[in-house]
Amino acid sequence: QVQLIESGGGLVQTGDSLRLSCAASGRTSSIDSMTWFRQNSRKERYVVASLNWTSATVYYSESVKGRFIISGDGAKKTVDLQMNRLEPYDTSVYYCRARVAANTYVWGQGTQVTVSS
Repeated sequence: QVQLIESGGGLVQTGDSLRLSCAASGRTSSIDSMTWFRQNSRKERYVVASLNWTSATVYYSESVKGRFIISGDGAKKTVDLQMNRLEPYDTSVYYCRARVAANTYVWGQGTQVTVSS
């Protein structure tokens, strides 16, 4: 079994920075990518940034490109999300997700990020 633990959320002001971290534990050897999501008011989750160690690629949604940076350790199966120039619309619960096999994913519990204006 794989478990994900997220940390780093909190309350900040517009323009501030925040760093989220996600660490996998358990049977992590099959993890080939980890992704950060956030959810909207209808609790639909959508991708913020993704890191794939197999293809050595990263992906950013347009709304965070140039402000957020995803990084990680493929051996330790950890992924961080450095969030810069935060805006109130970045307020959300952020979730980490790991792909452990084809079409098989594990989610973290989520961490709240609140950006005040």
